[in-house]
Amino acid sequence: MSGDTAQAPGQSAVNAVTSVGTDSGAGGTGRHGGDGIPEVSAARREGDRLRFVGAATRRIARGIDLDEIVLGLCRATVPTFSDAILVYLRDPLPVGDERPVGPVVLRLRRTDRLRPIDDLTGAEGAGAAGAAGELDFSQLQLVGPQGDLPAAELCEIRPGGALAEVLRGVRPVFGSSAAARAALPELLGAEHPVPRGQRAILAPLRGRRRVIGAAVFLRTPDRPAFETNDLLVAAQLATHTALGIDKAVLYGREAYIADELQRTMLPDSLPQPTGVRLASRYLPAAETARVGGDWYDAIPLPGSRVALVVGDVMGHSMTSAAIMGQLRTTAQTLAQLDLPPAEVLHHLDEQAQRLGSDRMATCLYAVYDPVSHRITIANAGHPPPVLLHLGGRAEVLRVPPGAPIGVGGVDFEAVELDAPAGATLLLYTDGLVESRLRDVWTGIEQLRERLATTARLTGLDHPPPLEALCDDVLDMLGPGDRDDDIALLAARFDGIAPSDVAYWFLDPEETAPGRARRLARRALTRWGLEELQDSLELLVSEVVTNAVRYAERPVTLRLLRTDVLRCEVGDDSPQLPRQRRARDTDEGGRGLFLVNRMARRWGATRLSSGKVVWFELPLPGAHDRR
Repeated sequence: MSGDTAQAPGQSAVNAVTSVGTDSGAGGTGRHGGDGIPEVSAARREGDRLRFVGAATRRIARGIDLDEIVLGLCRATVPTFSDAILVYLRDPLPVGDERPVGPVVLRLRRTDRLRPIDDLTGAEGAGAAGAAGELDFSQLQLVGPQGDLPAAELCEIRPGGALAEVLRGVRPVFGSSAAARAALPELLGAEHPVPRGQRAILAPLRGRRRVIGAAVFLRTPDRPAFETNDLLVAAQLATHTALGIDKAVLYGREAYIADELQRTMLPDSLPQPTGVRLASRYLPAAETARVGGDWYDAIPLPGSRVALVVGDVMGHSMTSAAIMGQLRTTAQTLAQLDLPPAEVLHHLDEQAQRLGSDRMATCLYAVYDPVSHRITIANAGHPPPVLLHLGGRAEVLRVPPGAPIGVGGVDFEAVELDAPAGATLLLYTDGLVESRLRDVWTGIEQLRERLATTARLTGLDHPPPLEALCDDVLDMLGPGDRDDDIALLAARFDGIAPSDVAYWFLDPEETAPGRARRLARRALTRWGLEELQDSLELLVSEVVTNAVRYAERPVTLRLLRTDVLRCEVGDDSPQLPRQRRARDTDEGGRGLFLVNRMARRWGATRLSSGKVVWFELPLPGAHDRR
């Protein structure tokens, strides 16, 4: 035997004998064989047995998932150690410290036999079906008649039964022992006769904490029976297999948790705010590192604005993902308070320090206003964004780099830049532009050139499709460029034309609701939306009346005409309105009830200087998607 090859199935009988040193496989007697094979010394037999066990366990250990490990056991033992093997595993397999909540059931996971189905013809081929459906069992008359299923597919372990006692004992036993003669009918099924003599070994598969299955090794009548030393071989194979299965199950659970964690940490879908279109991508560093600390987000803000966020926590682990989730949640909370971008980063820095002294992250936070066509950006040690203009020019925005989140004691600076209609802003993490083969600034320049090239290919008079642009950006990655996970957020600025915006200040007086109705009526007339006059006047009157009741400073009223008609009323009171059912004797309390029934959507957002209550009405002829 050489290397890790225990014995290839289908090897000749002479090679099968000499490979392990005896007529009987891995543990023979050393008797003179009838085909002229010379007697082998006990020391030689023992050395061959050890080499077989070493090669077989290495083959088992190479498997990563459950099927690979079980297949490794089968391929390592058939036909070198046995002519057939049955592998039973608990269904479902326990994970870690999980305790069974019902009856323990074993399921036939795999069977391997001496001869492949393709080698059979005629009547033999007709009876070749088995549990795994790939190898023939017809030579093993000791298990069942030709054409029958060689063993039961499911077996429930009866508490206190013979099979339960053998499994509890952990040690492999010969099929001829009293314990196995009573246990095998439970495992194989009462209709299948138990092999006679020492031609079967029943080996429990015990993981780190409990028995997780059993393996049955079988030999045909034309081959010498198992020996006592073969029990030690079976024990070694069973132990390595069980421990490997334990690790595979734990790895599978961790991989599942990683996938679910990453899925919940990132947005399920991006919002569709007015005046901007969004697209995103996320790529893990590798299949074995599904979880990372990169994230992106798009958060609608009052006044039809939207916050664009991208961040990167140090490391690739569950801890990094958990910290990322906390920082992302904190950023969402701070965004809803409508804090300036620099203030958001300052509070994120404080949160990172509370999480631990070594919790470092980079982050870029931007707020886009489609009405003013401006964007405000603050940076915490993150790569700068790239802006692709409508004419095809791509530029790296000059944003103060700042210190990473978690450093503490540093100030963050925000800059306000133009965001022209038709331009595309690309936010990304350093995994896109930095790798073992290039530094970050070389990667940023390559990204800028890639965007400019893509824009020229699609024409200079219209921007490239957003989804295709994201895919094209990722195509710039080469084989050695996937050292880190990648988060990508692209925003196409459409903006809102000044002619579609109407804005007023209203003094907090009793006459404010009437003035609001008149102003709204004039705006609808200018826009040709007279059909909405009755609904808008009623709802504006209710919302402004509620604002004037609590406001001390002027109330703001803004109307936006996009794919819907949006009305926003702001005041300096932080108390959010709540919908409640008014009693028959109440004089008020029905305003929000009317808003809820008549508006397509409505909501209220608390600001640092008060709140904004907004609602939307569908335009005439538009489909109401409420």
